[in-house]
Amino acid sequence: MKLSQFKFKLPEDLIASHPCEVRDEARMMVVHRDTGEIEHLRFKDIINFFGDGDVFVFNDTKVFPALLYGNKEKTGARIEVFLLRELNEENKLWDVLVEPARKIRIGNKLYFGDDESMVAEVIDNTTSRGRTLRFLYDGSHEEFKDALYKLGQTPLPPYIKRSPEPEDAERYQCIFARNEGAVVAPSAGLHFSRELMKRLEIKGVEAGYLTVHSGLGNYREIDVEDLTKHRMDSEEMEVTPQLVDLVNNAKDNGKQVCAVGTSVLRGIESAVSMGGHMKTFTGWTNKFIFPPYDFTVASAMVSGFHMPYSTMLMMVAAFGGYDLVMHAYEVAVKEKYRFGAYGDAMLIL
Repeated sequence: MKLSQFKFKLPEDLIASHPCEVRDEARMMVVHRDTGEIEHLRFKDIINFFGDGDVFVFNDTKVFPALLYGNKEKTGARIEVFLLRELNEENKLWDVLVEPARKIRIGNKLYFGDDESMVAEVIDNTTSRGRTLRFLYDGSHEEFKDALYKLGQTPLPPYIKRSPEPEDAERYQCIFARNEGAVVAPSAGLHFSRELMKRLEIKGVEAGYLTVHSGLGNYREIDVEDLTKHRMDSEEMEVTPQLVDLVNNAKDNGKQVCAVGTSVLRGIESAVSMGGHMKTFTGWTNKFIFPPYDFTVASAMVSGFHMPYSTMLMMVAAFGGYDLVMHAYEVAVKEKYRFGAYGDAMLIL
């Protein structure tokens, strides 16, 4: 398929800048693959489509406050630092992106916090904007992380054109998040409230978890028209034996397996064995899924409404069928559904 096939007109005012007041009160479009029917409901109505023994698979990655603002030594220039991942615990080395990058060279020191108590030294250039920082901090690793994260802000997606607010720390995080490492929230999971999770549990629906530490590659623009030539950024992931047993049993018993979000769909498909079952996996995945694609594990999926040309839209189109999903997106724009991480939801059955 071609990149240009994933173009659609998205009015700016349909990109949600704040979440729905109550997580599970967001709107939900239900797309039936067998009939092409489209329904308009609320997210909490999702419970009506699943029953005893069905399995929801969630991504339990936890977003950390990756956005920092510091000052360069001597000049005092304000520098934005985006933490990507910790490279070495003992030496407090981090892989980061800096802006404006042209001002930041090896040997420069950056100061963070009102009292400039957190200091980092640039020790390497990795890409045009990428740098390796060594944080100079006396104290245990726990104390260092605590101090660093207190200085950080929530890394909102670039299409949300506002500064992070205190509420984002809670709302740009799934209620079941526990394994820290993402800079992008698995947004389909943001719609699940504690009440809804409890109601699903009472109905006999089982919850399983994998971990995919979603990175900035989710927002990287694709620069090739031929999608077979695009290379995804790698993301760290883990599929446990518990999840494998849960999903494979459900599949063998003819139950539904619902992937909550594109990161989960990608994680599942990165851990599929020859017989169409799941297997354990610990490592990195750069799997890129676009139409046509044959899914063997998930029978349903929850997704948000994604941006034009995005790899997430391509994955949803692969699952729901290109024509049906692009038609559903047309309907979503017409019906003024909210797009993006803080937007509304789509359930594909």
